[in-house]
Amino acid sequence: MPYLTKPLFLLFCLVLTGECRNHRHRVRRWTGTIENQKHGTSYAKKPPDVTKSRKLKTEHLLKVDDHDFTMRPAFGGPAIPVGVDVQVESLDSISEVDMDFTMTLYLRHYWKDERLSFTSSTNKSMTFDGRLVKKIWVPDVFFVHSKRSFIHDTTTDNIMLRVFPDGHVLYSLRVTVTAACNMDFSRFPLDSQTCSLELESYAYTDEDLMLYWKSGDESLSTDDRISLSQFLIQKFHTTSRLAFYSSTGWYNRLYINFTLRRHIFFFLLQTYFPATLMVMLSWVSFWIDRRAVPARVSLGITTVLTMSTIITGVNASMPRVSYIKAVDIYLWVSFVFVFLSVLEYAAVNYLSTVQDRRERKMRERARSQSLPCTCGISQTRTMAMLDGTYSEADTNSLAGYTEEPMVPEEEQEEIPEVPEKPGHMVVHLSVSSESTTTKKKKSLRALNIIQNTHAIDKYSRMIFPGSYIFFNLIYWSVYC
Repeated sequence: MPYLTKPLFLLFCLVLTGECRNHRHRVRRWTGTIENQKHGTSYAKKPPDVTKSRKLKTEHLLKVDDHDFTMRPAFGGPAIPVGVDVQVESLDSISEVDMDFTMTLYLRHYWKDERLSFTSSTNKSMTFDGRLVKKIWVPDVFFVHSKRSFIHDTTTDNIMLRVFPDGHVLYSLRVTVTAACNMDFSRFPLDSQTCSLELESYAYTDEDLMLYWKSGDESLSTDDRISLSQFLIQKFHTTSRLAFYSSTGWYNRLYINFTLRRHIFFFLLQTYFPATLMVMLSWVSFWIDRRAVPARVSLGITTVLTMSTIITGVNASMPRVSYIKAVDIYLWVSFVFVFLSVLEYAAVNYLSTVQDRRERKMRERARSQSLPCTCGISQTRTMAMLDGTYSEADTNSLAGYTEEPMVPEEEQEEIPEVPEKPGHMVVHLSVSSESTTTKKKKSLRALNIIQNTHAIDKYSRMIFPGSYIFFNLIYWSVYC
């Protein structure tokens, strides 16, 4: 019995130890399962991070860190050709005051850099964003005569870099540029303007970098929906030439030329029609009675001030050029017509005043000559003459008396009657010879030319419209 107790005790200890190990293993497996379920992972092997492996592969293929990209490709050799093509997205604005235009475009460069070549079984290119541009060499193209320009950066920098296995590179960016445009306004607003956007390398002369249009005239493409409110875009075309700087040398320069023709309808409504109506309105005064001074004066001043406002408004939206524009000729000639209509009434009023004074003197002279007298004629003979029964002898006896000018009926009404003295009779002697009668008729006709309207008004009704129509015929035939 004592011999069996010791082996049984040892066996019990071994069994107890095994149970403890199994329980600990089960607890570890159960806890691990709970943790895996919480983190959502499985016992399968994780797939490799493709972006990290691709990045390492790209850096290895392009060998960016193995070359000095501060120097151009084939440094010390012939000039590197860089092809350019442009796609115009929009022509945003044309400013006559600042003499510039704003354009948004896609600018693309093509060149070959053998330092970026890599081996590829599929011969496919690799595309990158703007972050790689800072690590490699790119052409330093800038816009000549540009005032402002920027690369779009919403939502990120609008830059694309595409590298091909043989080392060819496509570099594209989206740019908005405001550049100067020398405009000629001598025919404004019946003008056409030709503007150009110029591209050139800033640092590399034609011995180091050769800029050229990649596909000739087809290197420039435009959107058919491009339109402007004041201009009609007639055509886009490309040219290229060398530019010389005395201190640095010769450079290749590329030109994007486009021709704009201005829409005339806006200016017809805002400038030409109002000016023409003001001139026609000034002619209304020719049909107004010359004695209506307030009406004619106020009408003339109103038209003059309106023409001044139109001229000021047109010049406010234009640059202060030192030559005469087509619209200036039309507006100032119209202003002269309006101003002449005011001067016409001043002349009419002055001449009317002079004529009234002359007629007043004639009436005063007539009063002084219409004195009551019997002129040595007996009362019987005088009454016979008034009855119209006088003889030729009676007529001859009156030939020596002073004759008075005949006054029109309307003016006779204004002449106050001379009071007659008792026992006397007023006789207006109008008997004369045949030659004297002819003179009387001429003087009567001269006094009765026009009663309420002056002769200048009558002639102005024909001369002013005819002259203005003739001016319009010449103006539109020259500038259209």
